Amino acid sequence: MKIVLASIFAIVIAYSLDFSFYISCGIVTILTIQSTKKDTLHTAIERFIAFIIALVIAYGCFYFFGYTILAYCIYLVFYLFICQLCSWYSSMAVNSVLISHFLTFQMMTFPTIINELGLFGIGVSIGIMANLHLKKNTYIEDLKSQADNQIRYILLRMSKRIVQDIDEYDGSCFDVLYELISKAKTMSYENEKNSIFTFDDFDRKYISMRSKQTQVLYEMYKIIRNMHTTPFTAKMISEFLNKIANEYHLKNDCEQLLDEFYVLDAKMKSTPLPVERNEFEDRARLFVLLRRIEEFLLIKREFYKNVYSLNEKEK
Repeated sequence: MKIVLASIFAIVIAYSLDFSFYISCGIVTILTIQSTKKDTLHTAIERFIAFIIALVIAYGCFYFFGYTILAYCIYLVFYLFICQLCSWYSSMAVNSVLISHFLTFQMMTFPTIINELGLFGIGVSIGIMANLHLKKNTYIEDLKSQADNQIRYILLRMSKRIVQDIDEYDGSCFDVLYELISKAKTMSYENEKNSIFTFDDFDRKYISMRSKQTQVLYEMYKIIRNMHTTPFTAKMISEFLNKIANEYHLKNDCEQLLDEFYVLDAKMKSTPLPVERNEFEDRARLFVLLRRIEEFLLIKREFYKNVYSLNEKEK
C-alpha cells in the first residue's frame, strides 16, 4: 500500500507540474523504494549518476545518428555495457525508459532534458520520503532473548546428559536455535541499514557472537552424545555446565566463570587415570569437552571487552 500511494502521489505531482510522460514518474518511485533506508538512498544515488551518464551517451548517439531506433540501440549498447561494468543493474531499465522519451520528443533540448530530470527527481524524492518512517524493529530484542533462552536450555540438557541418559537426545533443539539466530541476523542487518545518521552495529555483533558460541555448542553436543559411561569427573563438569546456564546473560563478562573453569581444569588433570578402556575413552572426551567449554566462555569474554563495554561507555 505504501508503494502504491507513493507512486500515485508522484504521478499526481508530475501531472500537476505539467511534465510530459508523467506516468513514468510513478514507475521511478516504485523502483526506488527498497526494503531499508540505506538501500533506498544508495539506489537513488547510483541511479542519478547512471542517469547523468545515460544523458551524455544519448546526446552523442542522437546527435550523430538522429532520433531513430538505430541511435537508441547504439545508446543501449554503450549504456548497458557501462551499467554492467559498474554493477548498476537496477539502473538499466528505469533510466533507459526515460531516455526513450527523447525519441517521442524528436529533440534533446534544455526543456526536454529538464522534463526527464524532473520526472527522475520527483520519483526518487518521493521514493526516499516513503521510507523515512522506517525505524529499528524492536522485535529483535525478543529474538535475542529467545536465542539466549534456547542456548540456556541446551546447556542444561548437556548438564543432565553427562551424568544420566536423556530421551530423544538427538540435537533437534539446535534446529530451533539456528532459526532464531538466522532471523535475528537478518533483522540486525535491516535495522543497521535503517539508521542513516547513526551507526549502531551492536545487535549484529551480538548475534555474531551467539552464532560462534552455537557452533562451539554443537561440537560440545557431539562429544556428549558419544559418551557411554559416567566417569566420576563427569559430575564436576555437569555442575559447571549448570552454573554456566544459570549465569548465561548479556552482562556477564565470564571472568569469574573462567577462573572457576581453570580450577576445574586443574582438578581434572590431577585425577588418576582410569583403568577400564570405556571410561578412559569417555575421560578423553571430557577433556576435549573442557576445551570447547573454554572456547565458549572466551568468545563471550572477548565480546564483553571489545563490544559491550565500549557500547556502554558511549551511552
